[in-house]
Amino acid sequence: MMATGNLRKMESVLASPVQYSLPVGDARIPLNAVIGQSIVIHYSGRIHCIACGRKTNKSFSQGYCFPCMQKLARCDRCIVRPELCHYGAGTCREPDWAVDNCLQDHIVYLANSSGTKVGITRGTQVPTRWIDQGARQALPLYRVKDRYLSGLVEVIFKEHVADRTDWRRMLKGVPELVDLWAVSETLRQACSARVDELTQHFGEGSIQHLAGVETVDIDYPVKQYPEKVASINMDKNPKVEGTLMGIKGQYLILDHGVINIRKYTGYEVSVAL
Repeated sequence: MMATGNLRKMESVLASPVQYSLPVGDARIPLNAVIGQSIVIHYSGRIHCIACGRKTNKSFSQGYCFPCMQKLARCDRCIVRPELCHYGAGTCREPDWAVDNCLQDHIVYLANSSGTKVGITRGTQVPTRWIDQGARQALPLYRVKDRYLSGLVEVIFKEHVADRTDWRRMLKGVPELVDLWAVSETLRQACSARVDELTQHFGEGSIQHLAGVETVDIDYPVKQYPEKVASINMDKNPKVEGTLMGIKGQYLILDHGVINIRKYTGYEVSVAL
């Protein structure tokens, strides 16, 4: 099988294991069935912005040209740090986009990827966000009325628990299972006073404790994890060739290194299986 076009981040379906497909142009390449087989990805040297489609010499914010990176709300600093949202100040780059994406219910969650961490995601992105991070387990904690407020809750929790994934550690194997419910109860007690203050400020129902939810277990299609994680740079080595040993998060695990597909969104490639 061969496909040519611009890369997009891998699409996933929660199953046991997760089912992955690789979007290349208009094609969707099923990947699970080819684990253990050869794959060749050849980068043409051309990049097209995933927003406007123009050719760009460099990709910014995982797939955008410089002008789009400067003007689009999805590339603003508040996407990485939602507590810095400035929609309320009237300075959002794209107010309509924010209404559809930021002023929607968000989930504050715990995940076990390279260790226990706190995170947030739009409600419609569950469980995709957890899979993209390579989480082995995930547990929703709160449903929050918008992205800004979920960011404020996350800030409180990350004083007690990490908010980032160590991608190298995540790719070295399957982490030990964690009792996320027990961890969540400890964290809730430590953070309850400040979370209650936010609820009083933003109104009743703005932060809803999700009681009775179960931990989501996620298995990935990996035949063999690498002993040493070596990152493949497609800008330096435009032809990536090897045996596909597995997939986790947004990474293809080859027999000689790993490649972050999301990093190369918008790159024009040909893929041969």
